[in-house]
Amino acid sequence: MSCPVPAAAGASALPRGAAAEGGQQSHEEDDRKVRRREKNRVAAQRSRKKQTQKADKLHEEYESLEQENTSLKREIGKLTDEMKHLSEVLKDHEKICPLLHCTMNFVTIPRPDALASCLPR
Repeated sequence: MSCPVPAAAGASALPRGAAAEGGQQSHEEDDRKVRRREKNRVAAQRSRKKQTQKADKLHEEYESLEQENTSLKREIGKLTDEMKHLSEVLKDHEKICPLLHCTMNFVTIPRPDALASCLPR
């Protein structure tokens, strides 16, 4: 805190115009400070809003990727089941297929002739 100055001492130290000018200058400084603070407040608010929007966008992208991941895992499961089924069908087929047991399969002749020679007549 500053010590109070008697009015008579203050009046004698500064001319009347200089005291009024100092008051106006102080008022302008205060106005500049207020405008700067307001500008900073608005900039900070804008920055927070931008960060929030960025976080929201990232969260939405994360959710979308999670859904896609779940869908792909489901598809992988279905394809795995299909592969197991087809492997079983192939094994069953190999047991009864005459072409797989034909000795002509190991001979290097054109394929259509090899197939015709192994087929039952």
